[in-house]
Amino acid sequence: MLEFPGSVTGPWARYVHDADARGIGNVGYARLVPKDAECAKKLQKRTLTNLYNERPTWLDLAHKKLDAAAATAYGWPADLADEEILARLLELNLARPPT
Repeated sequence: MLEFPGSVTGPWARYVHDADARGIGNVGYARLVPKDAECAKKLQKRTLTNLYNERPTWLDLAHKKLDAAAATAYGWPADLADEEILARLLELNLARPPT
């Protein structure tokens, strides 16, 4: 079990217990523990890098949906090439007033 401070309004809200008047409490989050050495070896291979490199269908579809949502938010067509996206982002950044 992992224990760390968290807020009842934060991303770990459902795991917060013993919150004070400010809504700050302890997060108790169950951690995956391998049952034996073989499982531990398999678990070591379960990294975000490996997941991304394997690119399972569900992850590829999630990326496509996210890309389409971002394009819609900018008011751009969803089928822009990477170079065009970068050019448009650079243009937007250059148009920002200095802070």
